Amino acid sequence: MSTIDTLVEQNMAQLKDNVYPGRGIILGMTPDGQNLVQVYWIMGRSTNSRNRIFVTENGFVKTQAFDQNKVEDPSLIIYYPARDYHNCHIISNGDQTDTIFTALQNGGSFESALQTRTFEPDAPNFTPRISGIIDLNSSRFAYQLAIIKPVAGNSEFCTHQFFNYQKALPGMGHCLHTYTGDGTPLPSFTGEPYLVQLPEGIEAIAAFYWQLLNKENKISLLVKLINLQTKQVQLRILNKQLGD
Repeated sequence: MSTIDTLVEQNMAQLKDNVYPGRGIILGMTPDGQNLVQVYWIMGRSTNSRNRIFVTENGFVKTQAFDQNKVEDPSLIIYYPARDYHNCHIISNGDQTDTIFTALQNGGSFESALQTRTFEPDAPNFTPRISGIIDLNSSRFAYQLAIIKPVAGNSEFCTHQFFNYQKALPGMGHCLHTYTGDGTPLPSFTGEPYLVQLPEGIEAIAAFYWQLLNKENKISLLVKLINLQTKQVQLRILNKQLGD
């Protein structure tokens, strides 16, 4: 087994053992090299957080309350995690998806959009905002990831970290999530996005990560494949509330 295979195996075990990675993003490439991949999942501990599903709306993906009667505070749980604009495919864990989308419409960039935002105002966790983009128009990067979080848990200081990947590795992706595990307050993700495995095909990817995530805390998952030649998109959504 190569060094990179060993590393991926260790990373996969780490993710599987993490009972609460929170919301997560994976960007990468299918093993055949034909598609770039976006994976996004949400998890939750509270009734309000668990009362959600992913739905499609106007070609985008949106979170939606499963039971409207149980909604307590929609401000941080209802948003578009996935949108696209002129072959730029955005993924994020909050309404910064719209910030990036609007910036691209106005000639801005992924980085300039996120520089206007800070972490979520959910004291004492101050949850990181995690975002990613696949821009098929760019010859500079296969994909980019970003995290906005407090410095050492101190809400008076904010750091914006960007991770740019020039080439995608077939059968692998880079994973970034909000928390390193469960706790009070929840501990923010640290370090760089780490390499993980991506199986072949959208159904296989969805099933693999849906099974890997903690059964008690997972809520919804989406997988998006973007074909590099045709630019066509495939989408798969799984929702716990709907029996998936």
